[in-house]
Amino acid sequence: MEFKRVTLEACSEATGTVVVIDVLRAFTCAAFAFSAGAEEIVLVQEAAEAFALQRKMPGVLLMGEVDGFPIEGFDYGNSPSALLNLDLAGHHLIQRTSCGTLGVVRSTRADIILASSFCCAKATANCILDHAPNTVTFVITGLGENGMGDEDVACADYLETLLQGHQPAPEPFLRRVIESVIGQLLLSPSRPEFPADDLPCCTDLDRFDFAMLVRRVNGLLVMKPAQ
Repeated sequence: MEFKRVTLEACSEATGTVVVIDVLRAFTCAAFAFSAGAEEIVLVQEAAEAFALQRKMPGVLLMGEVDGFPIEGFDYGNSPSALLNLDLAGHHLIQRTSCGTLGVVRSTRADIILASSFCCAKATANCILDHAPNTVTFVITGLGENGMGDEDVACADYLETLLQGHQPAPEPFLRRVIESVIGQLLLSPSRPEFPADDLPCCTDLDRFDFAMLVRRVNGLLVMKPAQ
């Protein structure tokens, strides 16, 4: 199995099996929403697109952020801890974020798309192994200057090690999440839009036993849990 890595700017060229990673916090949020009972999550590029779809899909809930901030008119922001103890059974959601959902939307040439974070890492690796692809491309959605996105790189490193048949000690990988730029924002009391309670959610390795598989359905990118 060959491994490749691309950024948001280059993921449109990725083919075959593509794993879009957003640890802090889009695809941790999505996993917590599924755990709360959400039926499916439609991934979109812009907030305006989410509102337009909501008008066509009465009762659908909106979740996401712009530049880390909650979006006015959305039901939920980008905080996994805010989804704890919610009952979303049977609900359909639409998610828009500044990195994670963009990575999925832009991966237009992919045959198989998985969204991932640490809380569903093992399930993601198992799903990839079930498909037995020759090549896996990781989309490192948060990658930027001055160490931005190292939490997503860490997740890719961890997944790649699992896919190579190893069982690595998780602590060094999870420590990189805590020490990352956004991880430190979550620990800053001056940034309430980044709740500290989100960090334990984002580092709760293999909390869930499902992968998150994205399919193209009637022109929409629909994500559902897959076991």
